[in-house]
Amino acid sequence: MEVGRLPISASHRAKLISAGYTTLSSLSSLSPSYLARELNITDSEALEILKVASLNSRLDRTDGGQAIVNGAQTAWDMLHEEQLLPRITTSCADLDNILGGGINCKEVTEIGGVPGIGKTQLGIQLAVNVQIPVDLGGMGGKAVYIDTEGSFMVERALQIAEASVLDMSEYNDLLHKENRACQMKLKPNDILESIYYFRICSYTEQMAVINYLDKFISEHKDVKLVIIDSVTFHFRQDFEDLALRTRLLGGMALKLMNLAKTYNLAVVIFNQVTTKYMDGSFQLALALGDSWSHSCTNRVILYWNGDERYAYIDKSPSLRSASAPFSVTTKGIRNSASNYKRIRMM
Repeated sequence: MEVGRLPISASHRAKLISAGYTTLSSLSSLSPSYLARELNITDSEALEILKVASLNSRLDRTDGGQAIVNGAQTAWDMLHEEQLLPRITTSCADLDNILGGGINCKEVTEIGGVPGIGKTQLGIQLAVNVQIPVDLGGMGGKAVYIDTEGSFMVERALQIAEASVLDMSEYNDLLHKENRACQMKLKPNDILESIYYFRICSYTEQMAVINYLDKFISEHKDVKLVIIDSVTFHFRQDFEDLALRTRLLGGMALKLMNLAKTYNLAVVIFNQVTTKYMDGSFQLALALGDSWSHSCTNRVILYWNGDERYAYIDKSPSLRSASAPFSVTTKGIRNSASNYKRIRMM
């Protein structure tokens, strides 16, 4: 039985799933005090959750008709669980709207576009936004940022973190008027401390870090987002054996998908563009070829429309194809506005 079907309050189910506890077995060895700290609830609430989980676990074991194979899950359970999964906001309402509410957990989302379109800006924004507290509608998690190009700027991350803290404070003040406010303890330096940064200088280092992520995240269960910026860079340099490249990329994609499913986190990988001969002319296309496009759950393409930035859902099993404008501002990613067109942030 999945945590999403437990007969507990919806807020407690959401907190459990957000913290990475999606199955009853993941709760079996926890103490009430530890779970209380993890979910920011009282010890008595945590004890009650563990009692309900233990009871339902015993019922599952005694009822042999629930599943033919151990670990089987019905489609209804999967749908119910997906509806409870939190999403990471992009800080742009229009972009969130076409993404179904934001970047989804348990999925690999590829985002590609030309240089200067805002890929790294979006990556930093997501690394900040994944830390929005649960009480404010966020995930309260941490981020892993794998930088292969050296484009991550900590000064820019601090700038976006400061703007995010101000936005959260304003939202909390609004909740205070409705008697639903929470304690705001998050500061910009706290946000920076919750971004684990890896600088990668070769494709062998990139593969080594991807292989290491399983161990790292198992020791840092509050990680809810993995960003690779970009997945392409080192695989386009001096790679004569294209068959080897395809095998390495396929293995890396499989590991990333398993990480997203196992730890209930979101994986966002950024891709570069290349030219492709189609319909009698050369056109821009995302790098690494058509086979790579099947390695991700969702594919989003960022592009210029005149002087305005747009995002387009190019591929997704659950989202319809749609486009939305967005802006890169001094505060980070925001709704489109004419004042922010063609601004180069760094």
